[in-house]
Amino acid sequence: MSTLELLVLDGDGIGPEVNAQALRVLRVAAEAGGIGLEVEHAAFGGASLDAHGVPVTDATLGLAKAADAVLLGAVGGPKWDDVAPELRAERGLLRLRKELACFANLRPARFSAAIEPASPLKADRTAGTDLLIVRELVSGIYFGEPRGIDRAAADPEGFNTMRYSRSEIERVARVAFRSAQQRGGRLTSVDKANVLEVTRFWREVVSELGAAEFPDVQLDHQYVDSFAMKLVADPKGIDVVVTGNLFGDILSDLAAALTGSLGMLPSASLGEGGGIYEPVHGSAPDIAGKGLANPLGAILSSAMLLEHTAGRPELGRAVTAAVDAALGDGLRTGDIAWGQPGTQRVGTQAMGDAVLHHLRRQLDA
Repeated sequence: MSTLELLVLDGDGIGPEVNAQALRVLRVAAEAGGIGLEVEHAAFGGASLDAHGVPVTDATLGLAKAADAVLLGAVGGPKWDDVAPELRAERGLLRLRKELACFANLRPARFSAAIEPASPLKADRTAGTDLLIVRELVSGIYFGEPRGIDRAAADPEGFNTMRYSRSEIERVARVAFRSAQQRGGRLTSVDKANVLEVTRFWREVVSELGAAEFPDVQLDHQYVDSFAMKLVADPKGIDVVVTGNLFGDILSDLAAALTGSLGMLPSASLGEGGGIYEPVHGSAPDIAGKGLANPLGAILSSAMLLEHTAGRPELGRAVTAAVDAALGDGLRTGDIAWGQPGTQRVGTQAMGDAVLHHLRRQLDA
């Protein structure tokens, strides 16, 4: 890729602050790799609701479809909690994913020895953990119809529908199988096939696809409840996971928490068009504008962008190595600062500066 057309949607809260650091890193990596970078900005989430009355405009969706990738900040906050359901910032996010056909969400969870004390698990359980959760993103219970709240019924009720077609399961499972081929060769499909027919069908389709197209990948199936226990008890025994929208939403946040901080973790949403890259954490309005936010999740999201959209995995690895080096220097933002000897608490800008320093050294080596 000679030129990368990027749409930056800063979102709300700390989104603009962490995206600014990710964009600094991305510019340096792109320049070193001979990639031209064209950047456009647009309002999204609560910021768009304030400016335009909707969480995402048709014009912004048009820009996103035309771009090679979207760098996204977290959205929402208490300011917009009382808006109509269809106007919530999360609805804008769901629409963006749907319009861009980003059906596979990749969330890596890699445990860093430098911040082991920040994890709620003991070091002997976390050391060496490097897992990837592949979550189906544009179907399942979040999108199924019918849905709603029937307040007029004699006994009012709320209802949602969980649906998956064969093609929807196969396309996300292929992403997971191919990821496993590039990693440890093991894939766990998570479902609730003992109770839910839709996930019984999910298990059938994943099994058939694995046997037909990916015999080199070791496939196993686990129920979501027992897998949640395994994720806490033995995370380093997990390689790649594939699961539906609801279970993936919950399990990926659990995996993120086990690493010590949501602020550390990136994600990539991939599909038929341009990818969406965003940190896992929320908008954290309580620290917005104070220069305290951890930018590493956003920076590592830019590393995934370099790998998956720009097709330059070596640049992505250089960014990841630079993050590790900055942590190795003892630098810690507040969410991962536990007062260990030899560490220094720093803000958003200083952490970004440190990553850039090490990135330039990586690229010059």
